[in-house]
Amino acid sequence: MKTLTVRLPEALVAEIEAESQGRRLSKSDVVRERLSRTAESPPRRRARLDAIADLIGSVEGLPADLSTRRKEYLTKTGYGRKRPR
Repeated sequence: MKTLTVRLPEALVAEIEAESQGRRLSKSDVVRERLSRTAESPPRRRARLDAIADLIGSVEGLPADLSTRRKEYLTKTGYGRKRPR
């Protein structure tokens, strides 16, 4: 097994240390598990879509073709223009 040195944020190091102490594993084992878990897991796009599926189409007053004509709609409503102070 090869060695790799990585610099991590303090918060992540503390989280890994707490997990390693709680599970009585080495920090290296915890990091290896986390890396292999993210490498093997499929993208979560479907899960994220399922989480907001009930919100799709729930905003009243928007045009039906907003997804295809968003630039025209935003220009017409004045989005992005500089406002007077």
